[in-house]
Amino acid sequence: MKLSIKNMVCQRCIMVVKQELEKNKLTAETVQLGEIIFKEEPSEDQLTALKQGLTAHGFEVLDDRKAMIIEKVKNIIVTIIHSTDEVNLKRNFSDIIAQQIPVDYNYISSIFSTTEGITIEQFIILQRIERVKELLVYNELSLSEIAYKLGYSNVQHLSTQFKKITGLTPSHFKSVKENKRKSLDQL
Repeated sequence: MKLSIKNMVCQRCIMVVKQELEKNKLTAETVQLGEIIFKEEPSEDQLTALKQGLTAHGFEVLDDRKAMIIEKVKNIIVTIIHSTDEVNLKRNFSDIIAQQIPVDYNYISSIFSTTEGITIEQFIILQRIERVKELLVYNELSLSEIAYKLGYSNVQHLSTQFKKITGLTPSHFKSVKENKRKSLDQL
């Protein structure tokens, strides 16, 4: 049995879900962003208790097919942008999404835009900008290294997109030293 979960955006979320599974004496084959795959099907009581525990932590169990697809798309994008060393833009996100979700990409794109109010491309841009903010705050990489790491064609492209989204240049953002980042679950 597979259970789709909304708002799982990081490794800490996976840890919290695993703790809820243990608390409810459930064994999962795998727990990954947006998904639990059970070894054995849980009882109705166990499932109800698990859903309540997950809801208390800000997660939502998805029963709707469209919501599951949208959450899967978000998790694919978040994983690529926030968990890989370099974002390879030689491969389109649309190709990656189409490979991992066996549904027509135009349908995926349409339901994403309708439900979320932004396109998949806009969501990708927002995720990339949040990753840029994170890397600027860490202050370990130069702007050109960040541009390369996140697959921007050049520093100017990154700077222009950053200013359009945040209203600040990357160097001004870096000098402000305030935490202007949003947590992934707030995007």
